[in-house]
Amino acid sequence: MAAPTTSKPPVRLAALYMPNGVNVAEWFPADKGSDYKLTPSLEPLRDLKDRVLVLSNLWNAASKGGDGHYVKEAAILTCTTIKKTPGADIANGISLDQLAALRVKNETPLPSLELGVTPVAIGVDAVVGYTRIYGSHIAWSNPTTPLAREINPRSAYERLFGAASGPKGNSAKMDALLLDRVLGDARMLRNRVGATDKIRLDEYLSVMRGLEERVQRASQKTANSWKPRVAIDASAAPPERPKDHAEHVRLMLDMMALAFQSDTTRVSTFMFGNAVSNVSFRFLEGVSAGHHDVSHHQKDADKLRQYQLINRWHVEQFAYLLNKLAGMKEGASTVLDNSMVLFASALSDGNKHDPHNLPLLLGGGGGGRLDTGRHLGYTEDTPLANLYVSMLDAFGAPVERFADSTGPLPGVLKAA
Repeated sequence: MAAPTTSKPPVRLAALYMPNGVNVAEWFPADKGSDYKLTPSLEPLRDLKDRVLVLSNLWNAASKGGDGHYVKEAAILTCTTIKKTPGADIANGISLDQLAALRVKNETPLPSLELGVTPVAIGVDAVVGYTRIYGSHIAWSNPTTPLAREINPRSAYERLFGAASGPKGNSAKMDALLLDRVLGDARMLRNRVGATDKIRLDEYLSVMRGLEERVQRASQKTANSWKPRVAIDASAAPPERPKDHAEHVRLMLDMMALAFQSDTTRVSTFMFGNAVSNVSFRFLEGVSAGHHDVSHHQKDADKLRQYQLINRWHVEQFAYLLNKLAGMKEGASTVLDNSMVLFASALSDGNKHDPHNLPLLLGGGGGGRLDTGRHLGYTEDTPLANLYVSMLDAFGAPVERFADSTGPLPGVLKAA
């Protein structure tokens, strides 16, 4: 790869979402400030403690009602109460990442990059009456448009390579024409199917609207002065079919890191799983059940033990990404120095479906703005949106308010 350019490094923003909450007793440190002791679930951060903020007593008030999962998980980055619907007439809000992306959308080939490992869930969760589309997306460009996620690591790599290399001939225009044809066929099919299949097609079309907008923008975009900060090697594409869940997660985090290092985008989200994810974690020693199953522990000691091991594994992946970004040099700094990486779950105790005291970590330097290395404990039920106000400020996209915010979150940013 070529050496990074000498221009001032940009600030990046990422959000990693973990479903199903945490074993609370093994997550939150007892002490506040910089001398706190890492809990068993946070122990993978031992070498990164000074690069991370642990936050406690934040909550998302907009998610306090409704069902156990979808109302909370769809709103983790929007802080908005979603509309209860079994169909495609969805409604949420614009998410934190997309507000940031609006600020820099013309400065990089990709305004943002949405990643995951699990296909979009369709249909209605009959138990609660919500469309499962809510549980498959955390990035929303507007209240009715969740953004499609890339779950194939090779496709993600090819997308980054193509964006960094620039359009070849009429490729963007051809992509737009192909998408128009696919969407046209889907709309025609809608008139020929029953009510249940209509709902599924409407869900598909609602997700594809975001992709359609991006393809149209790419077909209209003219050449500008953007250059990749490092080159992307076409021959280094990852496998299309990862061998297991753990490898799949690592490969997608690698794609996020590469996107930030090359400056192909400055905004990205990643979902470890959809809402109500029951991925098997039998690959972890001592775990014999699925994620959602153990989150409903009912205070059973063995389920709580397994729950904590799954939480710890997710923190290990967060640490993996931070270390990878820290190893990417940008002059006298690193990509981690110039990034903010949020790790969040929309539930606290998964057994209670509790939206109070959310498990939140914020890593990186934020371009020198984040004041890391501490456990910050706030008064009970401090708005989560206050954190997002501070993050947007550090990103260079300041807002007076975000959802139910009451101001910036004290202690997150260094004093001016």
